[in-house]
Amino acid sequence: MACSFPVLDMEKLRGKEREQTMDLLRDACEKWGFFELLNHGISHELMDEVERRTKEHYQQCREQKFKQLACKALKSGPGTGVTDMDWESTFFLRHLPVSNMSDFPDMDEEYRKAMREFATGLEKLAERLLDLLCENLGLEEGYLKNAFYGSKGPNFGTKVSNYPPCPRPELIHGLRAHTDAGGIILLFQDDRVSGLQLLKDGHWIDVPPMHHSIVVNLGDQLEVITNGKYKSVLHRVVAPSDGNRMSIASFYNPGGDAVIHPAPSLVQKDAGGVPETAVPVNGQPTTTP
Repeated sequence: MACSFPVLDMEKLRGKEREQTMDLLRDACEKWGFFELLNHGISHELMDEVERRTKEHYQQCREQKFKQLACKALKSGPGTGVTDMDWESTFFLRHLPVSNMSDFPDMDEEYRKAMREFATGLEKLAERLLDLLCENLGLEEGYLKNAFYGSKGPNFGTKVSNYPPCPRPELIHGLRAHTDAGGIILLFQDDRVSGLQLLKDGHWIDVPPMHHSIVVNLGDQLEVITNGKYKSVLHRVVAPSDGNRMSIASFYNPGGDAVIHPAPSLVQKDAGGVPETAVPVNGQPTTTP
């Protein structure tokens, strides 16, 4: 299937190509539910440090335990797929409304510091993207951020995952097919080991690994707010046969007591539009690439 995965250079939003870049963003949100960002404002040096420390942390603190669990999972035998687990080692860091980073004693202080700085940059990037989506949708400035806010602000956290080499990738997925339940997801993925795929027009499409990029996908709650105009799409991770794939996915989600419903102005614009039922959310990400 011939198609070109949408890649946006955010630097072009400052110049003569702004309109063209905004059109590309709109098309990506309506037809893909995914896009990849370059020149997003997070320093390459910080991203390199986060990647290095994440891979070191996995090797030192989590790799051996994962290997023991993985051996048990694959004892199903030839021809029997494993359907009740994924081939990933993962932990979740909460940043907002309250951080839980101190709950992970195996993270050294330098790793904590790098992840805090990285999360701060991603939070700013998520909020900038929400403003750009508002502009494209014709919503008033700040509408999406306000919709996410609830009484205590948004929920924001990071799922840190490693997908080690799998000896039987035909038996198990790295991560089973799913959509993300929340708002906007920002992924820093390994640029050497691929595996993330999205479903488009009935075909699984590879999300290309690019050095120092941030992959963005839209969650179910954004699809609801946009009255279905922007899409939350199925995606999955294929277990790698070679190499260890790193995935750091950060979820900027509605607050736990936020009530999500289609924006009234978008319902009115749709001549045949019928408002969808309001959806209360719990603010917790359940899945990630």
